[in-house]
Amino acid sequence: MAKKMTCECEVIHEDTVRLVKSLLSDRDEYDDLASLFKFFGDGTRVQMLHALEQREMCVCDLAALLGVTKSAVSHQLKALRLANLVKFRREGQIVYYSLADDHVKAILDVGFEHLREE
Repeated sequence: MAKKMTCECEVIHEDTVRLVKSLLSDRDEYDDLASLFKFFGDGTRVQMLHALEQREMCVCDLAALLGVTKSAVSHQLKALRLANLVKFRREGQIVYYSLADDHVKAILDVGFEHLREE
């Protein structure tokens, strides 16, 4: 029979609560962080981000790589751009996308490292 993992005590460790409370962020920041992580909740978006970690690409390149329509790629890129996860540059009529900064790469790298742990 599994043992319950609950706290049965009635003691509040006030020093611990006070210390941790002083270290926590504002509630809005947690909501913003949760919204950021939602963008990593879709496998296609994560695959796009991982591809863009390797090299900047245009919509056509990403569509061919992922086997989806250019429209689908454009839709996802717009959401990722609005979330400041990707940036773009224009070269003539071609728009190239890449990761917005090294923080996005770090999130991906840490995620893969965690998944591959033994």
